[in-house]
Amino acid sequence: MDKKYYIGLMSGTSMDGIDAVLVDFNQQQPRLIATHTEALPTALLSSLQKLCLPGNDEVNRLGHLDRSMGKLFAKATNALLEKAQVDKSQVIAIGSHGQTVRHMPNLDMGFTLQIGDPNTIAVETGIDVIADFRRKDVALGGQGAPLVPAFHQHVFTSPNHQRIILNIGGIANVTYLPGNTQDVTGFDTGPGNGLSDAWIQHQLGLPFDKDGEWAKSGTTDQKMLQHLLSHPYFALEAPKSTGRELFNQAWAEQQLSEFSYLSEADIQSTLLDLTCYSIANDALKLSENGELYVCGGGAYNCELMHRLHKLLPNYKVVTTAELGMDPQWVEGIAFAWLAMRHHLGLPGNLPAVTGASREAVLGSFYPAD
Repeated sequence: MDKKYYIGLMSGTSMDGIDAVLVDFNQQQPRLIATHTEALPTALLSSLQKLCLPGNDEVNRLGHLDRSMGKLFAKATNALLEKAQVDKSQVIAIGSHGQTVRHMPNLDMGFTLQIGDPNTIAVETGIDVIADFRRKDVALGGQGAPLVPAFHQHVFTSPNHQRIILNIGGIANVTYLPGNTQDVTGFDTGPGNGLSDAWIQHQLGLPFDKDGEWAKSGTTDQKMLQHLLSHPYFALEAPKSTGRELFNQAWAEQQLSEFSYLSEADIQSTLLDLTCYSIANDALKLSENGELYVCGGGAYNCELMHRLHKLLPNYKVVTTAELGMDPQWVEGIAFAWLAMRHHLGLPGNLPAVTGASREAVLGSFYPAD
């Protein structure tokens, strides 16, 4: 029987687990066959979070975590196939995003680094792996991010519809689809769930603010919000991308030093509004009205969605479920799609989005044999 499936593996800046998806691309639209989420063990998560910031003994820690994440990606893959009752012989390739531990494309010698050893994934699953999707774009002078706009363009563009696809993970990014195949753009707007997740973890020991209830109980401090929004990143023109290197707990605590009189809930509300206002400000620069489709973990935050509605009254604000794609799995499907593009020798980046000098086939191939 011919091989017909691809697997996408995604672990984002929120580090809330590995999403694994099994996808069939033989029809005009991707068909999602099965899904699985693999939790990150607490000790591994803590080590990853520490590695995202400068520290001692980085090379040894990096090497160990690279292999550890490779094994966990492989575990997620094998669990996905078992759940789907699909044999590995049916899979053409795995597209693995890896785990970003440093993203600094704006240095004189810019770079981005994702770990999760693809050789380990290939050996432990018996399936060919395509990984390291971002560095070719960086080598071509691009940001290496965001990469999902090319996928969004392929599956979500509709003539005469102005659409923004908004992915809210640890960082938020947008893809603007103006209704034709030209003029597609995309970039990171700034913090997504990352800062509010870090704050509630630090204050209440909870992994995230379920439905935004804690933020809802507080009152946003406008002075603090304007202070946060004054960060130079928000005024940058695209192409631009960011990550934990910039918007992290240490940065937030530094900003909060002037606002120690605020309650913890008020700070949570203000951090959520930082996400919402930075997204809305960029959306309005792209178009005064249109359709906003949200995916990623933020799509499940009721208070976040409510605030976006209020800030964008001339937009239809819904999740990608309305376009037939579950918001939790969009990025995983995107990296399965990028693996398919590599396999077929087709480009996977949009230079207008990333700033690369040209289109390119993204990723490197790691055979199982």
